[in-house]
Amino acid sequence: MMQYPKNQIVTTSAPCRIDFGGTLDISLLHYTLRHLKPCTFNVALDMRTRVTIRPYTKDQVKISSKGFTDASFSADNLPFDHPLGLMFAIASYYRITGAHIHIDSSSPPRSALGGSSTAAVALIAALSSVVDETITPHQIAQLAYQIESNVARVPCGIQDQLAAVSGGVNIWHFGASPAAPQFTQECLSPKMDHSDFQKHILIAYCGVPHESKDINGQWIKQFLQGTSRKQWQQIVHLTHTFTKALLNQDWSTVVSTMNDEVGIRLQMTPDVLDKTGKLLRQSAIDNQCAARFTGAGGGGCMWAIGEIANIDKLRDVWQTILNSHSDASLLQNKIADCGVIIEGDNK
Repeated sequence: MMQYPKNQIVTTSAPCRIDFGGTLDISLLHYTLRHLKPCTFNVALDMRTRVTIRPYTKDQVKISSKGFTDASFSADNLPFDHPLGLMFAIASYYRITGAHIHIDSSSPPRSALGGSSTAAVALIAALSSVVDETITPHQIAQLAYQIESNVARVPCGIQDQLAAVSGGVNIWHFGASPAAPQFTQECLSPKMDHSDFQKHILIAYCGVPHESKDINGQWIKQFLQGTSRKQWQQIVHLTHTFTKALLNQDWSTVVSTMNDEVGIRLQMTPDVLDKTGKLLRQSAIDNQCAARFTGAGGGGCMWAIGEIANIDKLRDVWQTILNSHSDASLLQNKIADCGVIIEGDNK
């Protein structure tokens, strides 16, 4: 075990994300659909999760995070099945003791924006700095993914971690071959103006925390049973169509493609949208826009895309819908220009 340095305070941060073509980043899907060249699109948002580590009681690890009860355990017996088990597992990986890990997320708790994965990325970056370990952004993503997928005990994808380490707007292509990399990054940021693209999107928190296991579990079960292969083949095709149209600024195709993709997901899992989500989606369609859940849906956030004039009209409509739920709100949509960073380290 390494005792956390007596006077060292480290702060790191990483962005969360919105996405299209999620679930295709789960290896079960992209390996068996590899002939279609699956990919996932995501946008890193400047709603950053900050992790600060400071000295704490000897032989103990404490974690505090908004939305969770503070937890402190012996470094020899950190519980990985705890609500904060992912963070304890990462602390255990680095063999750190005598540390207080504080997580401060600027996105709502369990909002389906990839918050837990983002926190994992920020924590790995912080602890790597503490132990003087050289690690690349993509290696951080892979480590966070491997630990999370084992702690969660359910199939997990890697897109959340990739957005958190990279920032910007990206398409992630999955090689699904022994001779190919696990993923290939196609960065769209150099090909588009972030400040302009932001005007084409809206993001809203529906006020109800999501439970990704419920929806993801149904998708995986259906896929394993062979009852949804055609739908996932269509989703792969629609993801390619969406990204191509986005690069060409063909907003009509962008909108129709997203609406088609969400329609397929609703057929497979009607609960992917809650009551508020369905209202937001229909209002987007009524205003010549498209709206989609983030992550695995089932509560959390929605995001919309369309022509700027239509998005401007939709903003007021969404605000009216969200006003009916005390915890719901529009969220800032600024794109994160960078991924995980060390904001401070006084070692």
